[in-house]
Amino acid sequence: MIMDDAVYDAYREAGALARRVLRHGAGLVKEGTGLLEMVEATEAMVTEEGALLAFPLNVSFNEAAAHDTAMPGDERIFARGDLIKVDLGVAVDGYIADTAMTVDLGDHGALVEASRAALEAAIALVRPGVAAGELGAAIQAAIEEHGYKPVGNLTGHGLDRYKQHTRPTIPNIAMAGGAVIEEGMVFAIEPFATTGSGRVSEAARVEIYQQIAARPARLPSAKRILETARPRRGLPFSRRWVPGDKVDIGLSTLVRNGILHAFPVLHDVPGSFVSQAEHTLIVTEEGCEVTTR
Repeated sequence: MIMDDAVYDAYREAGALARRVLRHGAGLVKEGTGLLEMVEATEAMVTEEGALLAFPLNVSFNEAAAHDTAMPGDERIFARGDLIKVDLGVAVDGYIADTAMTVDLGDHGALVEASRAALEAAIALVRPGVAAGELGAAIQAAIEEHGYKPVGNLTGHGLDRYKQHTRPTIPNIAMAGGAVIEEGMVFAIEPFATTGSGRVSEAARVEIYQQIAARPARLPSAKRILETARPRRGLPFSRRWVPGDKVDIGLSTLVRNGILHAFPVLHDVPGSFVSQAEHTLIVTEEGCEVTTR
C-alpha cells in the first residue's frame, strides 16, 4: 500500500491545515460565545484556504460524543461547566485529515487527559504488523487508568480519497485480532472517554447527512439538497448548508428513498460527560507519521 508523492503531499497538506484550523476553532469556544458563530468562522477558514470540509464541523456538548453541529439559526451558547468536543475534517484533492480535541469550560481536566493519553498510547504502538485490537487494548487501558470508561461502540477509521470511513477499524476497547496494520494505510485514531455508560445511542435530532445513491428527486426542496450534496462526491453535508425552505421535508424524503444517509447525534446517558482526542496518521515502514500533530 505504498502511496505516490502527490498523494502523500496532499495528506500532509490536509493535516497541516486541519491542525491550524482546529486550534483556531477550539480557541473560539469561550463562555458566552454562540455556537453558530464559532462553527461558521471555523468552517470558513477551511474554504478560504481553498480546501474542502470533509464533513461539517462537529461540535458536541457534554454527554454528546459526535455528529452534532450548528442548526440553522442555532441559539446555543457555550456556558461555564460545558465540555465541548470539536472534530474537524479537511480534504485536499479529496485526501482527508480528521482531527479532534476537547475544550474544557468546567472542571473536567482529568477526563480530557484520559482521551489524550489513550490517543498517545495507541499512536506509540502503530507500525506494520500490529493488529488493530492491540491499539484498542492500549486505549482502554489508558482510559481506565484515569478512572473512566472508553466508549466501546465508537471507533477510529481508515481514510481514503473522498471517503471518511474505510478500513481499518480501530477499536476503543480491547479485542482479539482485528485488521493488521500495513505500511501506507491512513487512518484516524479517536478515543472517547466517558463518565457515563461507555456506550452511545442515537438522539432524535439529525444535522448531518451523506448522499449514498444517485437518483433523481421530484420535490424542489429535495432537488436543492442534492445540488448541495452532489459536488461533495459523497462527503457529508450539513442541513444548515442547504438554502431555501421545506428542507426538512426534502431530507426526510431522500432518506426514506435511500438516497441520503442520516447521522443522528450520538450521546451517552444524560448528565454524563464525554471527552475526545483524535489524530490522523500515515503508517510508515517503521512506525507512523501523524499528519495532524
